[in-house]
Amino acid sequence: MKYFCGIDVGSLSTDGVLIDENENLIKSVVIPTGASINKAVHRMREELGLYLEGVSLKGEERSRSLYFNQERVGLVATGYGRKRVDFADEYITEITAHCLGVLKDFPNTGTIIDIGGQDTKVIRVSPHGGVEDFVMNDKCAAGTGRFIEVMARILEWDPEEMWEKALSAKESVKLSSTCTVFVESEVISLIADGVELPLIARGVFDSIGERVKSMVNGLRGEAPFVLSGGVAKNPAMVHTLRNILNGDVYVPQDPQIMGAFGCALYSFKKYKSSNLTN
Repeated sequence: MKYFCGIDVGSLSTDGVLIDENENLIKSVVIPTGASINKAVHRMREELGLYLEGVSLKGEERSRSLYFNQERVGLVATGYGRKRVDFADEYITEITAHCLGVLKDFPNTGTIIDIGGQDTKVIRVSPHGGVEDFVMNDKCAAGTGRFIEVMARILEWDPEEMWEKALSAKESVKLSSTCTVFVESEVISLIADGVELPLIARGVFDSIGERVKSMVNGLRGEAPFVLSGGVAKNPAMVHTLRNILNGDVYVPQDPQIMGAFGCALYSFKKYKSSNLTN
C-alpha cells in the first residue's frame, strides 16, 4: 500500500491529510500554527504518524525519505509557510491545492471561495475542471478569519458566540469601512451609541459577504459556489453568502482541510502519472 500526504501551513492553523493509493482518507489533523512554523510542522508530522529515515541525533544528516507504517510516503505542501516543510517532495500554490481538493467532492463547482486566516481567494473553475482564473485579497485582513476574531474580541464574545448572535439578529447594521482598523473604530462607536450587539455582529458578516461578492463579480464567478477554508465552518458566514450571492453555496464535510487534501491528491496523481509513463 502506498500513501500520500498533504500539508497546508496557514497563518492560523496547519492542516495535514494522509490518503492511500485508493484515495481513501486515512487521517486528517488540524493544529494551531502558533508563533513557530517549524514547531507546527514537526508536530504535524508526528500527529500524522510519519517518520523520516536517517535523521541523525544532531539533525545534521536529514533524509527526504518519509514513511508511514513502513511504507514510503509522497508529500506535497502548500500555504504561506510551505517552504518550512523541508521534507516535502514538492510545493504547490494554495489556489491549485484548494481546487484539487474541492473538485474531488464537488466536480461541478463553478466558483471556489476560500476564506482563510489572513486572505480571501476566489477561484473560477474552468468547464473542464481546474483553475481558469482567480483573484486574491491578501493586502488587508478585512474579510478574513483574523478579522472575525478581532471583531468578536471587541464585542467580548468568542467567535462561536458571535455567529450565534449574528444568526439571531433580525436586522443588520451597515458598516461603511472596508479596513479592519477603521471597522474596529466604527464598531466601538456603534457600541457606545447603544446599538444592539447582535445587529453589529450580523453587520460584520454582511460586510465580509459584500467584499466576497465584489470579488466574485470582478472574476465573473458563477454558481454553484463551494466555500472552503476554516471560516466555512462558521454557519453565519455560510448563511450570509447564500443570501448575498443568491446562489447555491456548498460546504465540504471538513472545509478546513481542503488545501491539504488537494496536496495529497496532487502527490497521488504525480505518482500515478509516473507509473503510467514508465
